[in-house]
Amino acid sequence: MTKSELIMRMAEQNPHLYQRDIERIISTILDEITSALARGDRVELRGFGAFSVKKRDARIGRNPRTGESVAVDTKIVPYFKTGKELRQRLNSE
Repeated sequence: MTKSELIMRMAEQNPHLYQRDIERIISTILDEITSALARGDRVELRGFGAFSVKKRDARIGRNPRTGESVAVDTKIVPYFKTGKELRQRLNSE
């Protein structure tokens, strides 16, 4: 699902709200999650999951095309861990 599809679905479920307001709400939520992760904070949405960041150390990688060794710098990457309720809903029969 893309961001625009999410906005359309939310607009269908909430006909009393303007689409531009729903778009602003969703953008604000995503911006706040992004800002928190950029600060190194953890974002937990109960029943859905938790967003956090992990540090990947520098390492020597390999170019898959040429096989040549390449230095890969240290980087910070986003990480998502599903919540218990989401896992249960996905695995229920």
